[in-house]
Amino acid sequence: MKVYRTDEIRNVVLLGHGGSGKTSLLEAMAYVSGMSARMGKVTDGNTISDFDKEEQKRKFSLSTTLVPIEWEKAKINVLDTPGYFDFVGEAEEAASVADAAVIVVSGKAGVEVGTEKAWELCDKYNLPRMIYVTEMDVDDASFREIVEDLTEKYGKAIAPHFSPIREEGKLIGYVNVIKNAARKYTGVGEREEMPVPDYMADYLASYREKLLEAVAETSDEFMDRYFNGEEFSVEEIRAAMRTEVMDGDIVPVAMGSNTMAYGVANLLSDIVRFFPSPDMRSCVGINKTTNEMFEANYDFAKSKSAFVFKTMVDPFIGKYSFVKVCSGVIKGEDVLYNSESDIEEKLGKIYTMVGNKPVEVSEMFAGDIGTIGKLSNTNTGDTLCAKGTNIVFGKTDFSKPYTYMKYVPVNKGDDDKVSQALQRIMAEDKTIRAINDSENHQSLIYGIGDQHLEVVASKLASRYKCEINLETPKVAFRETIKKKSDVDKKYKKQSGGHGQYGHVKMTFEPSGDNDTAYIFEQTVVGGTVPKNYFPAVEKGLADSVLRGPLAGYPVVGVKAVLYDGSYHPVDSSEQAFKTATVMAFKEGFMEAGPILLEPIASLKVTVPDDYTGDVMGDLNKRRGRVLGMNPNANGTQTIEADIPMTGLFGYCTILRSMTGGRGTYSYEFSRYEQAPSDVQAEEVAKRAAEAEEK
Repeated sequence: MKVYRTDEIRNVVLLGHGGSGKTSLLEAMAYVSGMSARMGKVTDGNTISDFDKEEQKRKFSLSTTLVPIEWEKAKINVLDTPGYFDFVGEAEEAASVADAAVIVVSGKAGVEVGTEKAWELCDKYNLPRMIYVTEMDVDDASFREIVEDLTEKYGKAIAPHFSPIREEGKLIGYVNVIKNAARKYTGVGEREEMPVPDYMADYLASYREKLLEAVAETSDEFMDRYFNGEEFSVEEIRAAMRTEVMDGDIVPVAMGSNTMAYGVANLLSDIVRFFPSPDMRSCVGINKTTNEMFEANYDFAKSKSAFVFKTMVDPFIGKYSFVKVCSGVIKGEDVLYNSESDIEEKLGKIYTMVGNKPVEVSEMFAGDIGTIGKLSNTNTGDTLCAKGTNIVFGKTDFSKPYTYMKYVPVNKGDDDKVSQALQRIMAEDKTIRAINDSENHQSLIYGIGDQHLEVVASKLASRYKCEINLETPKVAFRETIKKKSDVDKKYKKQSGGHGQYGHVKMTFEPSGDNDTAYIFEQTVVGGTVPKNYFPAVEKGLADSVLRGPLAGYPVVGVKAVLYDGSYHPVDSSEQAFKTATVMAFKEGFMEAGPILLEPIASLKVTVPDDYTGDVMGDLNKRRGRVLGMNPNANGTQTIEADIPMTGLFGYCTILRSMTGGRGTYSYEFSRYEQAPSDVQAEEVAKRAAEAEEK
């Protein structure tokens, strides 16, 4: 592939609801542009972008794919993203390096929650956008209804500039609103003139009036001409539209059929015409040496720098770092400095990636997107720069994973193998986290949702030949006491020679500090227990609080006082007093009104107004306590509640189901509270059963 200058590059992300047609649109783009000799199908598992076995098995995208399309002397770097919410991290990393977005809407399903989330992502990264309505060849698809729904949601920015012409339920052509003319499809990327059908005259007049109003607002001169009834030329309309699209004041709406490749040539031309090249966007980093701003701004004349926005780790083709060149011109064999790891990296060859096929290029200009292989010390979010500049660009803001499960290797001895494989998966997907919960002796994996975790388990089996089972994790309960107890415990053992003798009298009561396991005091008088055995008594306490007598959970909030006892001048030892203390603790704890404390989370749930009642009702079922609601500017409410951690299992799926995918939540650990008696009884019985099995 030839090298393109910065002004010849367009970086475009495809966003939209799962199943709206993003991947099939990319197939049509590749076919119409001549890159591909045939159009693959998602259902057949032979598309350019869905190359992973998991994607082919599930029939939807799981990760972002880069496919460069050459069109009208420009290079369009198309980033195809997953539409399903569990894989939002992939869409976030693609949007963070794109310069514009095409939001794909299914002509059959219409505007969906994924459309809304795509729009919000564009707002977050200030991306110019277009809407592309697919499936206009489907009999019950309605372009007019989709335009009305979009206008109702997003106002006068919505500006359809193509409208479908259908005859007998088939898509045969379109009306170009800018040119005020109709075209009939005659083949892939080919069309011929035709008269505008009479039934479309009213729609065309309405769409054109809306477009001309937007154009008129770009300058006082245009506004005067518009009110005087003067016509704008096609070139004037397009020039004004380019300005308006880049400012976000106009969002053009196009349409077509992916399977028939109708409308795709128009879309590609509009991307080149209306979307900005990278040098029209800003890009700013920090020079760590001088602590000053470095305005890269995709200027190829400045010092070399690049941002690593994605990593692909494949057992067969190796590791590839996806980069966007922020300044300068990067060439093969360059030596660049990684300002995160403080290591120089020799680049070797550089590539553009077509799906999973690397295509070597000699150099990449500022603003271009490509890949570099085998950067062993470079990870997602790192900055590569010339040695003397030491630049750092801001990292992508990824969604935080809140859904978690316990994982257990199927085959004993696979722990290291699973751990290494998870490290590779986490290098690719920054919304996956694996942690070791040493307190509960379990390994946990966090993701965006249940399906996300299932895909990780499936990848481990298919890619890395190690299987795991996902199980409900143990909750980190605590044990404490509510009353005071007084125990007298003697440990005496004679087995020939020196015996063992330790005798303690102790009280146990609540300390009032549940952040501390125990407080130890001694009030022994008269030397009934020599001072040199006090550390042994405290050691017995320290060991005892690790696993409480009630259900084997860590103990908190206990005050233990050693006030008396006795010793034997020959048989007493530190071990004997430690053992006596352990015995005293078990008895004294169970006599002092033992209770379980459960972890409580502070939960925030953000939902549209219409769903607040359902969400609060469900929180009550989960033993949550709603503390209040705060209205947001976008017509949503944030519900704040305290909820037991046990009530959060499966919450992601339930919340999406209740809110049509529109609800989001976050939580953090707050404190421990006494568990209800039924919860305590159930947990104690469960732990007793587990102990018997062992």
